[in-house]
Amino acid sequence: KFLAAFSSLSAGISIVGTRLLIPETDPQSMAAIRFGIGALCLMPFLVVGFRRKPIASADWPAVIFLGALFFGLFTFLFNASLVLTTAARGAVGLATSPIITLVLAWTLGREVMTKVKMICVLLAFVGVAAAVSDSLVATASGTDILVGDSLMLLAALTVSIYTIYAKPYIMKYGGIYFTAVVMAIGVLALISASPHVGFPIRVPDFTIVEWGIMLLLGVIGAAVQFAAFIWALGRIPSSTVGITLTLSPISAFIFAWPVLGEAITYQALIGLVFVVSAILIMNRQPE
Repeated sequence: KFLAAFSSLSAGISIVGTRLLIPETDPQSMAAIRFGIGALCLMPFLVVGFRRKPIASADWPAVIFLGALFFGLFTFLFNASLVLTTAARGAVGLATSPIITLVLAWTLGREVMTKVKMICVLLAFVGVAAAVSDSLVATASGTDILVGDSLMLLAALTVSIYTIYAKPYIMKYGGIYFTAVVMAIGVLALISASPHVGFPIRVPDFTIVEWGIMLLLGVIGAAVQFAAFIWALGRIPSSTVGITLTLSPISAFIFAWPVLGEAITYQALIGLVFVVSAILIMNRQPE
């Protein structure tokens, strides 16, 4: 439980750190460098894991897909979103992941949709609508922010897909080893795709302080954060993991104003209350 909570708190701080650095680089390079550092940190676990329990041939297609999805597409959408929206709004969007997971699992026939869960979905929808309501205006800046919010919701969808389909492999191979494998796959996917999507990987012209922040994002915000999250996903009930995700937007709200100077709007606060309430109510239901 501690690791799940730590991962969620770290995620909120990572949103603020990414928002701080992203003006100096691009989404593709930011993702490749951050998670490249993370993959290097986890490399010893990958090597030892391959020696003890190699990935089965039949599992490789799914493992490659999950790695490209989570540490490739998700990281790109996450960074691209924070180019356009604020850290606080991005955190609210990402916090909808447990609710999206519920809807997706119900659609796939893996979850029963009760009246209480339907209320949670409605609360989350109202929360997101409230958080983005001030950007629903006919201005260029408002349109850009709305696009950023939409990208973060797509990023939350990729987290939900990963959460549903990755758990059997996490249980089979172990959280840290599996994280090392899929993170390396995601970084390779980012590098391979970069020439074809118009975002070639480049080394940013960061200051020493900015490189220090990037190093922290790579070590703490990639290797440690995601290894802790995936380890927790395989060992404690999904409801417990889901409830800790409420800590992510809270930590982002706490740090966004002093670090970034971003004003926390009342719309974003209202949205946060609705989304957190939906997750808390949902996770009081039996597994």
